[in-house]
Amino acid sequence: MKIGTTLIVFFSLLLFSLHLSSISAQEVEDEREFDYREGSEKGPRHWGKIKKEWEACNNGVLQSPIDLSSQRVKIVPKFGDVKRSYKPCNATVKNRGHDISIYWVGKAGSIKVNGVVYDLQQAHWHSPSEHSINGRRYDMELHMVHQSSDPNGKNKIAVVGQLYTIGKPDPFLAQFSKQISYMIDREHEMGIGEIDPADIKFGGKKYYKYLGSLTVPPCSEGVIWVINKKIRTVSKEQVRLLREAVHDYAERNARPLQPLNNREVQVLSTSQRSRT
Repeated sequence: MKIGTTLIVFFSLLLFSLHLSSISAQEVEDEREFDYREGSEKGPRHWGKIKKEWEACNNGVLQSPIDLSSQRVKIVPKFGDVKRSYKPCNATVKNRGHDISIYWVGKAGSIKVNGVVYDLQQAHWHSPSEHSINGRRYDMELHMVHQSSDPNGKNKIAVVGQLYTIGKPDPFLAQFSKQISYMIDREHEMGIGEIDPADIKFGGKKYYKYLGSLTVPPCSEGVIWVINKKIRTVSKEQVRLLREAVHDYAERNARPLQPLNNREVQVLSTSQRSRT
C-alpha cells in the first residue's frame, strides 16, 4: 500500500510539472502554426480549429484581450493585493517569429497576487496593443508573464500589462534595440547580460484586474491579468523596429478583442511597489 501510494504521488507531481512546462512551451513551439492575418486559414478566427488543444481560442468564455470600458469596471475602494519584487538577472532576447521576447535566466523576482507568488518568466511586446480602454487601442503593449509553482494554486499564470502611446522612447526597450535590429526577419536569440525587470517603469498606482486567458494559442484560461491604468510612451522608431523584426504575418500581432461574458473588471490601487 505504501509503495502504491508513493507511486501515485510521484506520477501526480510529474504530471503537474509537465502541465506547467507545457503552457510555456506551447507559447514558443507553436509559433509557426498560427498567424494574425485577417482572412488567413491560420488567423485568429481559426485558431481554435487548428488543433484540438487550442479549442479554447474559439469556445472559451474567459478569453483575452478585452476592452477595459469605464462603464463596466468595478472600483474597489481599498489598496490592491498586487506587490512586485524584481531584481537584475541575466537575460536573453529572442525573435519568436510572432513577437520579440526577453527571457530571464534564473530568478529575476516575482509578483504576489491574492497571496500567491508568481515568478517572472519572460516579457514580450504586441503592436498595436491587444487590450483597449474605452474602445481605444494604443500603439504598443508589454506583457510580463509570471508563473506560480504552488501545487494548490488555482490560477497558474499572472500577466502584468503596460500600454504605450507614441511619444518619448521607452528606456527599457532602448537597452537592447541593437540586438533586436540584428534579428530582423530571423528567428534568433542573443544573450544581453544582466537586465533589471524593475527598469520597466509603470508610474501609476492604479490598475485593472480581471480573469482571462493567454492571447496566443492554446488560449489557456484562468490567467490573472493586471494592467496598469497609466499609459506610458514609446517612440515611432521603437514600434517600427518591433514590427520589422518579426515575420510579415505578425507585423500587427494583436489578437481581436474578445467578449467580456459578464466578467468583473476591477480597478484597484497598489499599496506598495517593492524592489530587491
